[in-house]
Amino acid sequence: MIGKIKGILDEVDMNAGLVETSSGVYYRVFLTNRFLQSIQIPIDIEIYTYHHIREDIQQLFGFEDKKEYRLFEYLLGVSGIGPKSAFQIISVAKPDEIIQAVKNNDRVFFSKIKGLGKKTALKILLELSQKFDSEFVFEQEIPLSSDDQTVLDALTTLGFDKHTSQDILSELSPEVSIEDKIKLSIKRMSSS
Repeated sequence: MIGKIKGILDEVDMNAGLVETSSGVYYRVFLTNRFLQSIQIPIDIEIYTYHHIREDIQQLFGFEDKKEYRLFEYLLGVSGIGPKSAFQIISVAKPDEIIQAVKNNDRVFFSKIKGLGKKTALKILLELSQKFDSEFVFEQEIPLSSDDQTVLDALTTLGFDKHTSQDILSELSPEVSIEDKIKLSIKRMSSS
């Protein structure tokens, strides 16, 4: 397996670049549009690579850093996502933006990516949310007041389930103070 390539990127065709190593061997590597737009060739590069091997083809996908590479691997773990789709996702946004989209349950972010439908977007959110320690919610969340958000943050920090806490909060009067809402919520969750 080819895990990393260091050399001179001196030719680009669409999103595939030819990287010449010190031994004089050229590797054809797919590179993200974001990366290609940020450089001028020729340029010395050192990139992480994913070596995709099938019966009829071998491809190298290149990544600027380890975070991008790891996210690509996570995306490959989603059922129905192959290297080309995973690479397309990595190409359109930075890793932090993708991770934030997963944490925010942002279906629109993924369904706007060329080649991904709504079902695939939902699969990505569902399967990656578990890896990023965020919860996936099928229904739309009701916006909370700033006081209720403070209470919810306090309860989840204490280890209580987010959705149970939201349900209890919705039953409490808006006039109740933040401190009393926390106490009442803890009391109700502890007794159930």
